[in-house]
Amino acid sequence: MPSETLWEIAKAEVEKRGREGDGLEIGEKSVFFIGSKNGGKTTIILRCLDRDEPPKPTLALEYTYGRRAKGHNIPKDIAHFWELGGGTSLLDLISIPITSDNLRTFSIVLVLDLSKPNDLWPTMENLLQATKSHVDKMIMKLGKTNSKAVSEMRQKIWSNMQKDHPDRELVDPFLIPLVIIGSKYDIFQDFDSEKRKVICKTLRFVAHYYGASLMFTSKSEALLLKVRGVINQLAFGIDKSKSICVDQNKPLFITAGLDSLSQIGSPPIPDNDIGKLHAHSPMDLWKKVYERVFPPKSTNTLKHIKDPARDPQYAEGEVDEMRIQKDQENSGLPSLKAHKDRISQESS
Repeated sequence: MPSETLWEIAKAEVEKRGREGDGLEIGEKSVFFIGSKNGGKTTIILRCLDRDEPPKPTLALEYTYGRRAKGHNIPKDIAHFWELGGGTSLLDLISIPITSDNLRTFSIVLVLDLSKPNDLWPTMENLLQATKSHVDKMIMKLGKTNSKAVSEMRQKIWSNMQKDHPDRELVDPFLIPLVIIGSKYDIFQDFDSEKRKVICKTLRFVAHYYGASLMFTSKSEALLLKVRGVINQLAFGIDKSKSICVDQNKPLFITAGLDSLSQIGSPPIPDNDIGKLHAHSPMDLWKKVYERVFPPKSTNTLKHIKDPARDPQYAEGEVDEMRIQKDQENSGLPSLKAHKDRISQESS
């Protein structure tokens, strides 16, 4: 009888784990990094994987992985790291790494650039809405074939909040773990005190509402180590920290479920102005207050991303000419060939 191939052995092991039940910790997890363009996502991933190399710009959707040994003769845990580039310009790609098959072992890390507060809310809102919409679809799909798994996911997320927590009826947590990281704290800490207060309170509210952990980081080794600990918990199931820091004069660090609306307080705006904002929900109220202080830039600016097809280093004469012609045809403009023919006729 021929010896089994490595693939057959791996397949048998996965099937064995499946037969042993869903209650066991699965040795493969996925972490999906989304967030601000040039916000430091790649830097955080490299730091978590102990890779000493300069970060390169992420053009679209990139993948890497890490391993962690559990003990002698025990298979290593594997963590899949996905990263979405381009800020909010490539929302359609969110659906690629998140599937109903890997949903139970999936986590989201949203990295927001604290040094660009005017871009912060639109970036956060667009990415969270697109992600939550897709996650909800995958939950419905999973529920049709494995309602028990969906029930266990709900219980696990809600277990982060104590049963007697006064905010249980007021929040709407993601059904997969979510971590919000505010990057470039070294620049943010020099902001005016009132501006820091608005950003800190707003991010605390959003994180608490979505059942997320929240932390600030920078190039500081101590802060990077804290972030690394949180990412390792998502990727390899290492015990999560229960520490908390809500002081706006220090880097925030709040584990999911440990904050409260009473501690966060009301939006930083005079009470007699709140009624003038005509908000239809608490989230909308916080948005309107935030955008009063930090008006968002134009959508076009936020969605701009350098198109690799137009990058000079990938120039290809004939291909580029055909691309221009196709673009003009699609936009209803005269084709490049027609334009050249017309010039030729006029000159003759």
